[in-house]
Parts: sequence; structure tokens; C-alpha cells
Amino acid sequence: MGTDIHGYIEVRNRFVDLSEPDDDEPILRWHPAIALDHVYDGRSYAAFGCLFGVRGRAFEPLAARRGIPQDASRATTRSFTEDSDAHSPSWIGWAELEGADWNSTESAKDLPVSEVLRTRRDVVHDEDWGDVWGVMALLAARHGAENVRLVVWFDN
Repeated sequence: MGTDIHGYIEVRNRFVDLSEPDDDEPILRWHPAIALDHVYDGRSYAAFGCLFGVRGRAFEPLAARRGIPQDASRATTRSFTEDSDAHSPSWIGWAELEGADWNSTESAKDLPVSEVLRTRRDVVHDEDWGDVWGVMALLAARHGAENVRLVVWFDN
């Protein structure tokens, strides 16, 4: 059985979310912008490990097992708690992703010499993740990098 990734790209703003029955006040908080399934449908253990420390172990993960943020959007919290197989929740902000060293190479421990020297960019392919990054970049341009994040969890 494989491991799949789920989650939401969230944006923090004063939006009134009409899909929530009691959301009628423009309070600054996190809202779901788009479900991850709409912009990513891959299964790359190397990327999962590089980003979140799940499965692949060649890189020091950028954001391993941080949990679901306490201030996560209602949709994110509901989806996570309703997934009975959910594990290893985490999140990463757009500012962190922009500041990551995508040219850093993987650790040589536990890897054959022929597989060392790949970079983060090599394992987190733009072909797979480009739509995710594109949505996050668009939201960051409008709302600020500190107001955009990706919240994820995994299941088997």
C-alpha cells in the first residue's frame, strides 16, 4: 500500500467564507484557498521526504511533522480529522519555500555513491509541484508571503 499526500493551500485574510454557516464577520484568519488534490496528484516519496520528512530520507526535511496549525482553516481541520488514516501532518509557508536552498544536495549517508548529488530541485520536480508553487506564488503576490501556506498530511 502506498502513501498519499492530502491538504490545502491556505491564505490568511479578512475574507468572509460563505461556505461556513456561521462565518459572517471579516476577521483576519486562515482560509482554504484550494485543496491540494486539485493541483498535485503525484506520489513522490523523495519529494515527500525532502519537504516533510515522510518516506524519503535523503534530505534534511524543510518542514517535518509540525502538526496541523492551531489556527488552521476549518476546512483543513475537518478534512484532517475525518481522515482516519491520516498521519504526519505538517505545514510550510510560502516565505520558507522561497528562502529554501533548492540547490542543496542530499546527504550521502545511507545512499549509494551513484545516487548522491541530486539537489532538492531534482527531487521536487516543477513538472509535479509547479502548479502548487504557482498558486502559492499568486496568492503571495496578492496577500503577502507570510499569509500563504501549504498544510498537509499523509495516509497509507
